[in-house]
Amino acid sequence: MASIRFISSRIIQVGSRSKETDRIDLTPWDLKHLLVGYLQAGLLFHKPKLPEALIHHLQTSLSRTLDFFPPLAGRLATIEHEDKTTSFFIDCNNAGALFVHATAENVNISDLVEPVYVPETVDAFFQLDGVKNIEGTSKPLLAVQVTELVDGIFITCSANHSVVDGASFWHFFNSWSEISRGFDYLSRPPIFKRPLIDDIHYPIRIPLQKEHIQERFFQPGNLKVRVFNFRKESIVRIKRKANAEMNTDKISSLQALLSLFWQSIMRNRQMDPNQETMIFLVIGVRQKLQQLPEEYFGNAIHSAEVSLKAGELVEKGLGNAAWEINQVVANHREENFINFVKRWVNSPLLFQTGPMMNNALLTGNSPRFDIYGNDFGWGRPIAMSHGAESKRDGLVTVSPGVEEGDIEIKVCLSPKTIQAMENDEDFIAALNI
Repeated sequence: MASIRFISSRIIQVGSRSKETDRIDLTPWDLKHLLVGYLQAGLLFHKPKLPEALIHHLQTSLSRTLDFFPPLAGRLATIEHEDKTTSFFIDCNNAGALFVHATAENVNISDLVEPVYVPETVDAFFQLDGVKNIEGTSKPLLAVQVTELVDGIFITCSANHSVVDGASFWHFFNSWSEISRGFDYLSRPPIFKRPLIDDIHYPIRIPLQKEHIQERFFQPGNLKVRVFNFRKESIVRIKRKANAEMNTDKISSLQALLSLFWQSIMRNRQMDPNQETMIFLVIGVRQKLQQLPEEYFGNAIHSAEVSLKAGELVEKGLGNAAWEINQVVANHREENFINFVKRWVNSPLLFQTGPMMNNALLTGNSPRFDIYGNDFGWGRPIAMSHGAESKRDGLVTVSPGVEEGDIEIKVCLSPKTIQAMENDEDFIAALNI
């Protein structure tokens, strides 16, 4: 791993503090992430022509952006109740976000984008590794690291996952790049108002077991991370094939691509044909719950499971797996999300970091996020990457590609599985459809 030299670290506070948002309650979608790690993602840029004042400019623009996003400059706070339950909320107290300036003096852009596998060097460009979201009571809810390379610059954010989901994460990133380019106001101001659901009263009370809070993070073993880039034309052909196999036009591009990887990974893990396999989807609630606008700031995601026996998954074709995913997504409607919230409040269940089952895949991110539109004033990014918190065997991360209409799919797998995929004639043929 390349050597990283840390130059400075400071706390960035809101520039002109507003009293409009002092406290934000956490919803079940927020609370269920308390025991897992921060969201981490960053963008690689060519180095600006005038880098001398760059760090000051980024710090100043970050402070101005936090004016519109006061939760990210706050901390989590708790209320202990007599029934031994705890409530959590965001205290917009302007304790500040962390800003770290670093340099990787021997790292070039080519060292990061040319290797087949994502180099481990990238992990050092992120802050708050191994920090649980529940630690946001004392840790910053947002940590930025700006790392200067020989010919580039890497800007990363680590944000508390009980405060933001992927949509809110990139909403903030987009807004910061607007302010950096000289905007006085945001094109999409965030909305902090929590959804009103019958019988749900804030702050929500949850029981917490100390052993879960103190439990150390699961450390994954030796894993490889690779990004597969799909051009728009290839995506159209894969989608067309999946729909043709099922005599429908309802299967989406994303559903077809996820099915391709679900099939290939399970085939190359050499699963027993009778063993049940699963892919866990992340369904955006903003698109399906009327009272949640696109600009809603917080978590608005729901998990859904699709399962098929390994034999059926592999033998019945791309279209069959894609259709199963399609039906699960289609059957999740507004009442499903409201019922989930009500059930969760009565019986809270928190996600925990642990080893993924060998018969399961977990998906994340979305091709809808505006990632490559983040221009801070010197051009668009040339690559995106995630931090060490996203290293889990079986994680499939979907993002938009550099060119409009393209999609990037990043897989994190054991070396044995990923090398088998690379030699899998069926998978390679599908890539070249």
